Amino acid sequence: MQRSGKASVKAAHSKRRCRIGHNDTLVSATMLKHAVQAILRRTRLDRTYDIPYLAGYSSDGGTIYIDRHLPRFCKIRGRRVGVDRFLILHEAVEKALLDKLGLHYQHAHQIALRAEEAAVHAAGVAWREYDRFMQLHIKDVGHEKLCRIPFDLDIKPYRDEHDTQLLKSIQKASQKESALKRDP
Repeated sequence: MQRSGKASVKAAHSKRRCRIGHNDTLVSATMLKHAVQAILRRTRLDRTYDIPYLAGYSSDGGTIYIDRHLPRFCKIRGRRVGVDRFLILHEAVEKALLDKLGLHYQHAHQIALRAEEAAVHAAGVAWREYDRFMQLHIKDVGHEKLCRIPFDLDIKPYRDEHDTQLLKSIQKASQKESALKRDP
């Protein structure tokens, strides 16, 4: 017996709803995990560069960059926690808000930070301890000399912060990286 098109669409829809949950208007750790996984499937991660502020993204948003010196894991309450997925979520949300809604960096960053915090909580991780780990590494990276910068790093966040010294360092390192790519 063959199902009608309408019935099979209904069956597929109800199957999806059961998997995600019946009320998608409530705050849901499961929904957030699904959203993070969807973002992870749509972006490429690159950890081979020096990235100011720990993480950034390419101009087209297709690549998320995480600083090569940032450890992939942190230890929180005896638990080993991977940090990449949270930073990828933050950067993807921030980039979308900048590009699609034209927000200023600080506004987009604050919203992305809240999304990152929600994902950290959804993973059962204490935000204060996670944030403490990140703040330690932001300071370390902030004092490091930028040697390797991706040529397609979106510089809007640094421009919006009016950090001219950092912009000069990024430009210098990026030009070196571009020259290395051209002359193998």
